[in-house]
Amino acid sequence: MPVTLRDAVAADLPAITEIYRESVLNGVATYEITPPSEAEMALRFSTITGNGYPYIVAQEDHGREIIGYAYASAFRTRTAYRFLVEDSIYLAPEARGKGVGRALLAELVRRCTALGFRQMVAVIGGAHPSSIALHRALGFEHQGLMKATGFKHGRWLDTAIMQLALGEGTDTDPVEGVYPDTLYRS
Repeated sequence: MPVTLRDAVAADLPAITEIYRESVLNGVATYEITPPSEAEMALRFSTITGNGYPYIVAQEDHGREIIGYAYASAFRTRTAYRFLVEDSIYLAPEARGKGVGRALLAELVRRCTALGFRQMVAVIGGAHPSSIALHRALGFEHQGLMKATGFKHGRWLDTAIMQLALGEGTDTDPVEGVYPDTLYRS
């Protein structure tokens, strides 16, 4: 499916909120049970982008409709985690299985590498096979499976953890005092 990837902007929030709403109600990628409001999604968006993390959308080349989005955020906020990001990807139902997720994740990896991050982790709700396959196709390695970590849609869900080294990974020490150090204040 031909798509254009670009930075997300506030005007995209209605579409982002609807994509996430559908995922909350029908999927297992997120363990939220109640879809957040557009105001809550706006707060999350401003927090992520305000801290300098990439947040991108995929648009159909012809219809210009947003059919997916992805962002990176802090895995944890303790300072020693500052070179590690967690990825999040959500797709509209009509975009699934058509290469949109792969395009979003590849761009997210590229941007996070350019920003100086050294590791990316995927916390895959429901240990969903298509999400695992997507991450594996882009070089992520399986790090573990947490059993029965969520209960949604009347069943227990496992959570898969996958990881990808970015840039020089652990081959060299990061340079202190440059991005992403500025994201952490403690």
